[in-house]
Amino acid sequence: MTRAATVSFGLALCVCLAASTASRADEKINISGNWTFEVDLGGNSGSPMFTFKQEGEKLTGTYKGQFGEAKLTGKVKGKEIEFSFDIEGGKVTYTGTIEKDTMKGKCTYADQASGTWTGKKS
Repeated sequence: MTRAATVSFGLALCVCLAASTASRADEKINISGNWTFEVDLGGNSGSPMFTFKQEGEKLTGTYKGQFGEAKLTGKVKGKEIEFSFDIEGGKVTYTGTIEKDTMKGKCTYADQASGTWTGKKS
């Protein structure tokens, strides 16, 4: 291979790698929509439904489950999620990570119970 051909091949490879990296960076997570969660609070379990609306990093939506219905607020930053809502007796907080159409993490219910959760987009 001539020096010019080697340089051309190297430049073409760099352009392809840069384009591939840029397209992955452009893949932003947006969890807007309906989700079904499975929550385990140390032996007590539930399957609440969440509707999320994401605008940039800002997250709003609703919770429907064993404790009735509530509006939620939170944020999504990269693959990290955090949101909360109020129920009678205190605040509920969920934190976790997102993988396309699934999520998982930890939650606390009014500082009285804590556990784990998984979520799947409906």
